[in-house]
Amino acid sequence: MWRMARPRKPLLSRDRIVAAAGALVDAEGLEALSTRRLAAALGVSGPSLYNHFRTKDEILDAVADAVSARVDLSMFEEGDPRDWRTALHDWAHSYRDALADHPHLVPVLARGPGRRPAGLRVADAVFGGMTAAGWPAAHATRIGALMRYFILGSAVGSFAQGFVDDASAYDPADYPHLGRAHLLAERRREVDEGAFETGLAALLDGLALQFAAVRGPGADPA
Repeated sequence: MWRMARPRKPLLSRDRIVAAAGALVDAEGLEALSTRRLAAALGVSGPSLYNHFRTKDEILDAVADAVSARVDLSMFEEGDPRDWRTALHDWAHSYRDALADHPHLVPVLARGPGRRPAGLRVADAVFGGMTAAGWPAAHATRIGALMRYFILGSAVGSFAQGFVDDASAYDPADYPHLGRAHLLAERRREVDEGAFETGLAALLDGLALQFAAVRGPGADPA
């Protein structure tokens, strides 16, 4: 008697492993990621993961690199009409948006790109965009580092959420200037995004002054 074949499980692949590992980290944090937990989530035996990745750290690197791959780099491409300041502004927002969806991975990304391809493409694009705009190589390196410090720092946690939604916690006798601090948590997005944009504008304003000094008298600061 002819019998219908049972559906096969999807073949294990690097992409499936990375997706499952990323979901686990997003839900429970870096400490939750283990080859045992990951294999169970994928419905496979632990050793089968090692056909695709040699270690758990390699898996974590691939997960972090998948986040870097989401960052828009089009503003640094040849022919893009944006000036260096606008390019940095737009890239910073794209980078922060990617990190905002995966805050548990920020500590991994903060270590630097290492050998991760997408992370290296980000570093290459920023450095290339700055030198093409006329920044000296040393300055372009510092700008890349400075921007990463600022963006990654903004993604580590929420300033607004660090305050409790309880007015009694802020006795004016002890904290005379925090009478409205209990309202910050409910305005998290407004406060945190406003702080990011304020800091980014100040940073870019400062770089524009440096650029004019580097280029010499009469140089266009943009």
